[in-house]
Amino acid sequence: MALRRIILAGLGLSVFAAAAVLAAGELLSAAAPHAIGEAPRDLAARTVQLRVNADATVAGWYAPGQAGHGAVLLLHGVRADRRAMLDRARFLKRAGFAVLLIDLPSHGESSGERITFGWREAEGVKAALAFLRQELPGEKVGVIGVSLGAASLVLARDLKAPDAAVLESMYPAIEDAVGDRLALYLGQPARHLSPLLLWQLPLRTGIGLEQLRPEAVLPALKTPVLIASGSADTRTPWHETLRLYAAAGQPKQLWMVQGADHVDLHAYAPSAYEAMVLAFLRRHLHGDATPRQAAR
Repeated sequence: MALRRIILAGLGLSVFAAAAVLAAGELLSAAAPHAIGEAPRDLAARTVQLRVNADATVAGWYAPGQAGHGAVLLLHGVRADRRAMLDRARFLKRAGFAVLLIDLPSHGESSGERITFGWREAEGVKAALAFLRQELPGEKVGVIGVSLGAASLVLARDLKAPDAAVLESMYPAIEDAVGDRLALYLGQPARHLSPLLLWQLPLRTGIGLEQLRPEAVLPALKTPVLIASGSADTRTPWHETLRLYAAAGQPKQLWMVQGADHVDLHAYAPSAYEAMVLAFLRRHLHGDATPRQAAR
């Protein structure tokens, strides 16, 4: 009887663990729609609906800037929306840049049924860049992408590259992203559970693991990049950021935000963030002669 109880308990635990893994897989890729509405008055932005294809649109806010200053596309992190980038939009607009904040596909008010960790979100990025180039012919265009937003830019296929890109807290490969989060929440041995989550990805999204490796395609992004991450980031550890920096082409900069975890780097260190990012964008988007700051 004791053996039978042990066997039954083991089976019950196995069923529970399998159900938990399946539920986690569903949660990770489920869409994150949010009602948002009009832009805050101080941004002086208009709402835009950008056509991605016959079945998909991307929602956003566009605020014009000063002629010759360039434009910046702002891309939020996973399960967020354009509102997460509002404070960045405000300081960029004060500096004269035009700004476009979008909801990535399957987020906010944009269409989409599954989060795909940058793969299909990249189509929304391409539509947004095309909008800015049509709206502002002759202006240079930069991108600031946070986590998923950064990956969505890097994973874009057949992309006419922007003139500068700030990549914040970006995962190098989906295997790293899943393993890091399992270790964070369940301890290092939980990394061995990664395959149980990763095998669901193609089934739920139709996307293979090999398609979700920003590190592998980053060299093809032919634009100046500023790669930033927190020194205490537990979801994208610093050694992974160093891998991304090594993979990126020149010109490139690296910025370690001391003490920051996987958080909003602008909110964590606003003065340092604005100084670093403005210097980078001015240098590449309108030829500002601001001296290069220390990369780390």
